[in-house]
Amino acid sequence: MNTYQQLKRNLKQDLGSFPVLKVALLGDSATQMLATAIRGEGVVRGYNIHLWEAEYSQVERQMMDASSDLHQQDFNYIIVFQSTHKLMEQHALMQEEEEKRTLAEERLEFVRSICDHCPTHIIYFNYPEIEDAVFGSYANKVETSFSYQVRKLNLGLMQLAQEKKGLFICDLCGIQNKIGRDRLFDPAVYVSTEMLLSIDALPLVAGRTLDIVCATEGKVKKCLILDLDNTLWGGVVGDDGWENIQIGHGLGIGKAFTEFQEWIRKLKQRGIIVAVCSKNDEEKARAPFEKNPEMVLKLEDIAVFVANWNNKADNIRHIQEVLHIGFDSMVFLDDNPFERNLVRENIPDITVPELPEDPGLYLEYLYSLNLFETASYSSADQERTRQYQVQSQRVSASKSFTNEEDFLKSLNMESEVSIFTTFNTPRVAQLSQRSNQFNLRTIRYTEDQIMQMGASHRYAPFCFTLEDKFGDNGLIGVIILTKENEETLFVDTWFMSCRVLKRGMENMMLNTIVGYAKQNGFKHIIGEYLPTTKNGMVAEHYDHLGFTPLKETKTKQYKLEVDAYQPRKCYIKTKEK
Repeated sequence: MNTYQQLKRNLKQDLGSFPVLKVALLGDSATQMLATAIRGEGVVRGYNIHLWEAEYSQVERQMMDASSDLHQQDFNYIIVFQSTHKLMEQHALMQEEEEKRTLAEERLEFVRSICDHCPTHIIYFNYPEIEDAVFGSYANKVETSFSYQVRKLNLGLMQLAQEKKGLFICDLCGIQNKIGRDRLFDPAVYVSTEMLLSIDALPLVAGRTLDIVCATEGKVKKCLILDLDNTLWGGVVGDDGWENIQIGHGLGIGKAFTEFQEWIRKLKQRGIIVAVCSKNDEEKARAPFEKNPEMVLKLEDIAVFVANWNNKADNIRHIQEVLHIGFDSMVFLDDNPFERNLVRENIPDITVPELPEDPGLYLEYLYSLNLFETASYSSADQERTRQYQVQSQRVSASKSFTNEEDFLKSLNMESEVSIFTTFNTPRVAQLSQRSNQFNLRTIRYTEDQIMQMGASHRYAPFCFTLEDKFGDNGLIGVIILTKENEETLFVDTWFMSCRVLKRGMENMMLNTIVGYAKQNGFKHIIGEYLPTTKNGMVAEHYDHLGFTPLKETKTKQYKLEVDAYQPRKCYIKTKEK
């Protein structure tokens, strides 16, 4: 974790090559040092944050007044810090019991209104508790007590964030639970500066804020790769045997490994891909999963299982080839410092935490890193492990064919094409926020924005699923066309899950939108490629699909003449609804 001074020094770097994010910061107390910490943490995450800071205690006026400075700019994110301390002052000055009883509801209504007034991503800090000792523990039974209202407010914020898809709650409560109020808040500093966050806490708060920003920008961890011996269980299975590894709920170090596995299984259920990379004989490595009744994780929880005596960096490269995800979306856990350093040196983009020597400390350390922040969650996430297990079967099957065409034919692929619906909108939003490699313009959309586009006659949205003889991949691709005029369609969005690469899906998608264009009298389709650090794989996407590059355009744009188009070869049938 960087110190505040280190974050401040980051701002002296040349940030000209970093992507710019426009961020507004509003607070009811002094926020200058928080602003510096956020900008400095932005450098750590690879962003040049252009931060506009509102004047002290101007939250309500800036958010609610359409003519305010805030509304004159187009921000990617608005950060709002309304503190527990100031809320307690408001509570203390209330004369009527009814006012105190509705304090949480009034603040929630304000947060609801700012979401309605500002159609962008809002990061709202929740309220760390202050034990004012007016009632003691009896405060839990008194609705008008400050403790009761703060807890009610924090619960209400979580519920409101489910309703308002552009609202994200930055969990200051979680930080206080970890480090304690005495470290989060320094009374001496507050009295002299109006600053409610201590110097020690600023990097933690800035880090948690940037976790949300990065997740919303598509920088998310998708895969957890695990060593086995002394990482997932105690002991060496090749020496001790599957029946003698240290695992289980009884007393001793086995308890730590069991609880560690329970955490991993929750990650898997949430949608994180779990893979194994172990130096072991494969049969012996699999034995605990198959035979030891104390194991929490089973083989069905593992998407890709690699156990051999090869270099671990090479094995991780193999896992990456199967999963088709970036190394920067992978986390590798290994108890051995040598293996950790080998992987770091050979695969710089992968995240390799420095696990403590004591397995009993694994979980608390990993909790503090917050590696798996996300900006979305849907029921489709729960199917991800099975989908990648099936993908591994496809990779194995492809090796038995002498040419790609025969393999593709053998898959018996079908795709269902649909518009945006209430059912698929969460998955579309998730793909929008997570797709980095196969994403032509990398424009992120929230669920609310997607629903608005689906209801507007200006857009023509297309969602694509893919199913084959091995299984159903679910919704894997989206194209959103903008009707520029009566003759021209512009490809606002084209993204696709990388796990379906090299199966001709892009040909099927293009055939579909050209068919739509012909049926509705459009003559041209304009595509655009906006390069990022991650989407180089689609730099020549439109060239390969037969589009003609346009000259004298500020960005890389391409045109396709609809009437001259010949459908591209594709082995994917359109599924009848």
